[in-house]
Amino acid sequence: SGAGVLVILQIKAAVRLKEDMKKIVAVPLSEEKNPTCKKLFGVSLQELQRQGLMENGVPTVVWSLVEYLTLHGLTQEGLFRVNGNVKVVDQLRQQFESGARVELQELGDVCAAASLLKLFLRELPEGVIPSALHPRFIQLFKDSRCDAQEHSLRDLIRELPDTHYCLLKYLCQFLTKVAKHHLQNRMNVHNLATVFGPNFFQ
Repeated sequence: SGAGVLVILQIKAAVRLKEDMKKIVAVPLSEEKNPTCKKLFGVSLQELQRQGLMENGVPTVVWSLVEYLTLHGLTQEGLFRVNGNVKVVDQLRQQFESGARVELQELGDVCAAASLLKLFLRELPEGVIPSALHPRFIQLFKDSRCDAQEHSLRDLIRELPDTHYCLLKYLCQFLTKVAKHHLQNRMNVHNLATVFGPNFFQ
């Protein structure tokens, strides 16, 4: 949709921000892991698909977090800018990777769920937008004509691997919903781009 394209335009613009913007969304985690756990973070989308860890074309962990945030987080002020408690985020990650049933509604922690979603995206080996396409995105956004940008952007997005395309589409649909509630959550398109730009483009 047009709103989704607008989100992508703003997200790409955010890539030009200073490197220290990544610190805003940084969430340090304990490195101690149970060897019997199935790794979900830092794993390629293709590998997650191969292992059957997808739901409706997106990683199951992303699906769970986004569905929860859609129901309970759209009006949360500072959504994605206020980090969740580090220990809670780490415990939540371990629950997902242990294969245990994760009851996000019982946890009732929007900030922790939002932080875990950012963490998942940040640890994707190739990012949401594969690095091989970065130069073409950068060149695209040097063009001055907005109509040409949008047309070329659509063509470029179609070149994404299916797993990356599905995830990008799903996230853009979600972020568009978040932006529609910006009067309550204070997260307009520009603010979302600032947060998600470093996570989309590794």
